Amino acid sequence: MTVPATTVATPVRKSTRPNQYFRNMSAKIASIPMILTAVVIFAGGTLWTVLYSFTNSRLLPRMSFVGFDQYERLWAAPRWTMSIINLGIYGIFSLIFSLLIGFLLAALMDQKIRFENTFRTIFLYPFALSFIVTGLVWQWILNPEFGIQSVIRSLGWTSFRFDPLYDPALVMYGILIAALWQGTGLVMCLMLAGLRGIDGEIWKASRIDGIPAWKTYLFIVIPMMRPVFITTLVIIASGIVKVYDLVVAQTSGGPGIASEVPAKYVYDYMFQAQNLGQGFAASTMMLLTVAIIIIPWAYLEFGGRKRG
Repeated sequence: MTVPATTVATPVRKSTRPNQYFRNMSAKIASIPMILTAVVIFAGGTLWTVLYSFTNSRLLPRMSFVGFDQYERLWAAPRWTMSIINLGIYGIFSLIFSLLIGFLLAALMDQKIRFENTFRTIFLYPFALSFIVTGLVWQWILNPEFGIQSVIRSLGWTSFRFDPLYDPALVMYGILIAALWQGTGLVMCLMLAGLRGIDGEIWKASRIDGIPAWKTYLFIVIPMMRPVFITTLVIIASGIVKVYDLVVAQTSGGPGIASEVPAKYVYDYMFQAQNLGQGFAASTMMLLTVAIIIIPWAYLEFGGRKRG
């Protein structure tokens, strides 16, 4: 007769999960210097700038508050008004054409063309140049004495005229040409990365159903690339707000004040006119513009998602 073996029940240990504040402690400790830098330099510098924008500081900062006087002078200055108008013109066309040209180039590159790496390098190379170099190159190209206008006239079209940098009504479009030449390659690479992330089965299904390629892009591919478009828009918009180098290299704000931009206004008042209060007020308005761009993006990316 066999005696059945007795089973001994082992106690089940409850898994103790660490407190969420103590998870990934190594990463959190390593990020402390970055957090301190952001808080002290960025947040501290921002508050310092906004505070002194309400003073009449001249050569050196001083705590002599004048309320909103600096802002009233700012918006009453024709130079600042012109800079805002120019930024609007430059920004709208830069956004539209950067996205349009960048996406079209990415769509062409996504067709697995020959020498793709070579073309991608050629399109992206201008982005590696500094804005000063780009501005000087396009200042030479658009110069009516030895640029495009001179070349076309030497071919027989003596009435041809193309001198946007010397025409107050067209000068911002001349600057826009240089900006598109430099920045479109980066947009193309971002869009190309988004296109390469699209499942190939979608294209096969659209071909089987007989859907034209442009409809597939417009109604299927582009909506799936929403995060790429939002990120690209933020990158382009931040570059638009702080545009300075191209203007200085190509026109120095001329002719007259026809190509003034906010960043140049801030620099001139802070370091040339020695009017820190006015420069701080202008830079605060630029900060407000950046906040208007960043806050909706942050909401769309993080706050607007539905939690399951």
